Amino acid sequence: MCPVVSETGSTPDEIDDLARRAQAGDRDAMELLLAAVRPRTLNVCRGVLPYTPDAEDACQEALLKVAEKIGSWNQRGRFTTWLHVVAVNSARSTYRRMKNQAVAADPTDSPAMHRPDPRTTSVIAGTRLDLLEAMETLEREHPQFVEPLLLRDVYGLPYDEIAQLVGAPLGTVKAQIHHGRKLVRPMLADGGI
Repeated sequence: MCPVVSETGSTPDEIDDLARRAQAGDRDAMELLLAAVRPRTLNVCRGVLPYTPDAEDACQEALLKVAEKIGSWNQRGRFTTWLHVVAVNSARSTYRRMKNQAVAADPTDSPAMHRPDPRTTSVIAGTRLDLLEAMETLEREHPQFVEPLLLRDVYGLPYDEIAQLVGAPLGTVKAQIHHGRKLVRPMLADGGI
């Protein structure tokens, strides 16, 4: 059986090894690790932010977080699973920042408003806008449901990996996802998650 190879030619075991070395303070390993996981990180960010420059901003932010917070990876699961959470959180943070910058204004007040600002395109016309809005609402009322729900229904991670990532029993994670789906479903434009 052939091992799974990432976009950069690194196997999951090689990425885990680089992450362990980087976590131990090896700067060369950190550089190699960031280069190896950048394509995966960008793909995760693109799943939330369809406008490429926005996804690239989120990806860069996620890679900085990886370098800063690699000590919080507990080495029980795959590094790429931990990376997924960092990338999702970075994309959501970028979305929130963009949403706060996208202030509604009367187009007659400013000629600049006649053309759409590419920095807010994802917020205005992004394919995941309804999902992001639903996650924002869910996070205000039931923050414990957001991460498991995103990891399962947006990124397709298996329940056992999610349980390991969030540090909760498998049954709890399944219940959180179930309840999160019930709360989010009515908020989505197409009614599905």
